[in-house]
Amino acid sequence: MKELHGLYPSLYGNEYTEKDMDERFEALLDKHSELFGTKDAAIFSAAGRTEIAGNHTDHNLGKVIGASINLDTIGAVTKRNDNKVIIASEGFPVCEVDISDLDVKENERNKTESLIRGIAKGFADRGIDVGGWQANTTTRVLKGSGLSSSAAIEVLTAEIFNNLYNDDKLSSIELAKMSKYAENVYFGKPSGLLDQACCAHGGVIAIDFKDNDNPVVTPLDVDFNDFPYSMIITDSRGNHADLTPEYAAIPPEMRLIASYYGKENLREVDPEAFISDFGLLRKKIGNDRALLRAYHFFSENRRVDRMTECLQRNDFDEFLLYVEDSGNSSFKYLQNVYPSSSPYEQGLSLALAYSDEILQGDGASRVHGGGFAGTIQAYVPVEIVDKYIAGMESVFGEGCCTRIAIRKRPVSRIL
Repeated sequence: MKELHGLYPSLYGNEYTEKDMDERFEALLDKHSELFGTKDAAIFSAAGRTEIAGNHTDHNLGKVIGASINLDTIGAVTKRNDNKVIIASEGFPVCEVDISDLDVKENERNKTESLIRGIAKGFADRGIDVGGWQANTTTRVLKGSGLSSSAAIEVLTAEIFNNLYNDDKLSSIELAKMSKYAENVYFGKPSGLLDQACCAHGGVIAIDFKDNDNPVVTPLDVDFNDFPYSMIITDSRGNHADLTPEYAAIPPEMRLIASYYGKENLREVDPEAFISDFGLLRKKIGNDRALLRAYHFFSENRRVDRMTECLQRNDFDEFLLYVEDSGNSSFKYLQNVYPSSSPYEQGLSLALAYSDEILQGDGASRVHGGGFAGTIQAYVPVEIVDKYIAGMESVFGEGCCTRIAIRKRPVSRIL
């Protein structure tokens, strides 16, 4: 695997060892040979992602900052001479799809097969070639952690079509759009574009979703390794069961405020008008939480602009102040740190409290991803990383913390 050594830093930052990665890729190729009887396989990699700012704003056409990370899904791939796509993902049943038929299949809802078929349809709708291939994959993107393991496999699938049959004609954002289309229309999940865009693009990016069909993506030329902090994701190991209504309530409550102004999304509402009408809205809408969530949306949009400026001028100290502000806004106004239906289970609240206790004002913590259960994100001074991890593990158990690094390389074929 020496031919990959020069790529490892762009894929994994400083969070890897050559021996570990060599063994991982060698095992991937050996498995491909075992499954498909060929040793002439290409290797592809797609990253997970981390949300840096913009918590729950993309679905109302807001602004976010996100980044691809060093935890990735890798695949060994060979072309086929027919129209079958076969994916053997480690730990899952083999899925096989004949992409000669690109119609939506109701029996494939919520299954990987639907994503493959939907992504192939996205290429076909653009008049771009598709064809068969076979792959085995393995992932280090933690599931249920807000790091987007599902988006990683989606954009990986799109890039395989893009590379094998189209010489990488499409941009990473186009691949993200096709992945979102497949997830929305074929898989049946009404997600935004944030996860796929961050997984596909590489590096740190600011995204403005004002035009949802054509979001403005601004790459931020910043290297987090230049600053004396490590980013650590802590899994509070809460119960994710029955949280769908909690997540699902956020977008329509924000849109409830927008509807008062005759708009579909909050982005179309004048923030100053919203603040001026606060008392009137309370009487007319009759939903204080909707008002608070709208307040979070507008303040988080402003915060994303300021955080973008901080990163553009490498002012990490001020950036961290806004990280803390973002977390406080999610807790107080968005109210996605614990479920209202289960107030006795507050793992994320405890994680934030204990993180603050260890950091003592140096660094920052915030809820990460969807919230209610799951993970927090912390920027930890490098000299206390071991102390931080030991402290969080004393509360949430061994292995709850994951050190992550920003990955610079987009989804791509790497060999």
